Amino acid sequence: MKWHSLFLQIVVLVSLLCRPGHAESPAQPAVRGDKPIQIKADELSTDNAQKTATFSGNVTARQGDITIYSDRLIVHYGTKEREVTKVEALGKVRIVQGNRIGQSGRALYDNQSGTILLEDNPRVNQGEDMVTGKTITFYVNEQKSVVTGGSEGRVQAVIHPKGAGSNVGTSP
Repeated sequence: MKWHSLFLQIVVLVSLLCRPGHAESPAQPAVRGDKPIQIKADELSTDNAQKTATFSGNVTARQGDITIYSDRLIVHYGTKEREVTKVEALGKVRIVQGNRIGQSGRALYDNQSGTILLEDNPRVNQGEDMVTGKTITFYVNEQKSVVTGGSEGRVQAVIHPKGAGSNVGTSP
């Protein structure tokens, strides 16, 4: 089914936000990819002319141990079958995997650039560790991230020493 494949891609890519140290073991996406995707929303509307599918109202997308919550999720697709060009999660975005939580007002996955951008008060927590800034950009193919500050404030990070707090037993 076309939407199943689209959301498989969405959930796997967005799950990269919450992985420890921004480096996930190669086996995890395949294992997660074998699990069903459950998407719940108050409404789904599609627009073939605009090549979008919009899930609205209390959106929850879950696959395996990853859950994405938002007010609205817009999937933009291309001309090729099952090609996702970008995905926007809007309003009270929360991505949860175990003790890792990414939050923002907006998240944008751009397939062409291979980036996930969190903006509008972005924050990523793992246990008691936290990073925040004006924007948080994850470069999916390069396994790196950039956090930028802005005129309203600087980048902030709180990192607890290994063995202190609730990060015990998790990868960096």
